[in-house]
Amino acid sequence: MHAWLCTQPTGVDNLAWTELPTPEPKRGEVLIEIRAASLNFPDLLIVQNKYQMKPELPFVPGSEYAGVVQSVGEGVTHLRPGQNVACLTGTGGFGTHAVAPAALCMPLPDGFSHVDAAAFIMIYATSHHALVDRAQLRAGETVLVLGAAGGVGTAAIQIAKKVGARVIAAASSEEKCALCLSTGADAVIDYSAQNLREAIKGLTDGKGPDVIYDPVGGDYTEQAFRSIAWRGRYLVVGFAAGPIPALPLNLALLKGASIVGVFWGEFSRREPKANAAMMAELAGWYAEGAVKPVIDRTMPMAQIHAAYERMASRGVMGKLVLVN
Repeated sequence: MHAWLCTQPTGVDNLAWTELPTPEPKRGEVLIEIRAASLNFPDLLIVQNKYQMKPELPFVPGSEYAGVVQSVGEGVTHLRPGQNVACLTGTGGFGTHAVAPAALCMPLPDGFSHVDAAAFIMIYATSHHALVDRAQLRAGETVLVLGAAGGVGTAAIQIAKKVGARVIAAASSEEKCALCLSTGADAVIDYSAQNLREAIKGLTDGKGPDVIYDPVGGDYTEQAFRSIAWRGRYLVVGFAAGPIPALPLNLALLKGASIVGVFWGEFSRREPKANAAMMAELAGWYAEGAVKPVIDRTMPMAQIHAAYERMASRGVMGKLVLVN
């Protein structure tokens, strides 16, 4: 097998396409021939030594991928060679093969493409856990999605619409706003050209959004939180902008608002049955066409440096997928 190997987490330039022994799956594991792997923001951070998870060196980045089971280890009974699966294991995806715990593999129903599957688990699980579980979003409520043209943002738009909410999508360019509208948003805010607070006020008749989905952080967090509705729920999803913002807690008091942390990875570990039920629901929504990953583009696995560069420049709309 071959894979992009990180020997020192000093940046993307240190990744090298390396021939490695093809591993044998151990008990509870499966060997997967990788057909597609998506590039996520944590994949950028992990090769820069900026992510909370610090894998032992050397390692192969690539948190999320899809492919075909080649062989199964002892004790694996629910997967078989030749079966299509998607996996989210944190590392290992940027190569031709990977060994993964069978428990972390999502069997793919017929018609679920490898490209869509490689772009599915992280963004839809995060957004469903955030909106449906943590925010308890209800039909008729209004959701503001920040960074709405990204992977989790586009997933959040689709899930909120499936629940029956009204969606206001905020993004950083006219092109990204157009993508959000095509994804299902009811209204958009271009915060590179509009005042965020004034735009929110105008689109909600001064009431503010019931739920704010924030995977961005940075300078827009306090502006958005100051605009939240009474009893609103502010979802802390991530910090793609870099700085972790600090909020004046009196704002939560004045609005009767909740600041709600969203950590899907820990939820899946602590509450595996609830997570499995959620993933089954999401697979059903995909089958009925209610959700579908927005694919920015596919690129050959060999072009990983160009793919990372596009993500670092914040040019990706939806998900970028590398294919073998």
